This record gives sequence, C-alpha cells and structure tokens, in this order.
Amino acid sequence: MGRKTYEVYAGAWPTRTDEYSDRINAMTKYVVSTTLTAPKWANTSVLGGDLVERVRSLKHEDGDAILMHGFGPVAKTLLREGLLDELHLWYHPVFAGVGDEHDMLFDPGLNVHLEQTGTQTLKSGVVVLSYHAKVSS
Repeated sequence: MGRKTYEVYAGAWPTRTDEYSDRINAMTKYVVSTTLTAPKWANTSVLGGDLVERVRSLKHEDGDAILMHGFGPVAKTLLREGLLDELHLWYHPVFAGVGDEHDMLFDPGLNVHLEQTGTQTLKSGVVVLSYHAKVSS
C-alpha cells in the first residue's frame, strides 16, 4: 500500500479485535514510501528501491496472492506494469469532496482492459466491483 493508505489503516486496524481484524493485523504488510522509515503497525515493512522490481520479486518469492488496498500512484504503477491481477473497486454512494488528482481512477497513459468477474452489493449501499486486469497496448 502507499503511505496515505498505510496511515489511514494503521490508525484504525490495530485497535480492532474481531476475527477479520486479527487476520489483517497478523498478515505481512508492505508500504511504499520514501518518507516513512519506521512503521509502527505490526508486521509492516517499508519497500525501498525500485517499486516494480521489488513487487516482481515479492510475487516470485511468495506463493500467495498479494492483496493491495488503495488506488493511488502505487496501484496505478503496478497496474500499468501488469503486476495487479485483480482489481476490486469499492463504489461508495457518497460524494466526499476530498482527495486530489492522484485519487482519480483515470490516469493519462493507463490503458487497461478490465474483465468483470463479480459484483457484490453491501447493506450499506457500497458496491464492490471485481475485475481481472489485462494491460492494453
């Protein structure tokens, strides 16, 4: 995850104690940042160096899927490089009035074909749209 997502999650998840939160808190987490050096959230490491090469290496080393939260510059880079296999977009039916151009789904030069693999509507009205991603030329 990027630093902004890390800061939001690290401010909320460590204090939660249900079964799902316990899983999130126990899993290995990586944050991409040039400013964060000592993450306080348990099992979190900062990815340094070339982002694309580091993630390629992680995907090669780890037999498990890599789950990424957030859709900012880090996710867009990984999507552009063909390193995100699936994309789950959470559509919140609320206009928040926060964020900047980095929070937009659209990014110049990011051409990806998305094949829909699922849709789930939550009680809150949030719709989770799931896609398989293929980089277009």
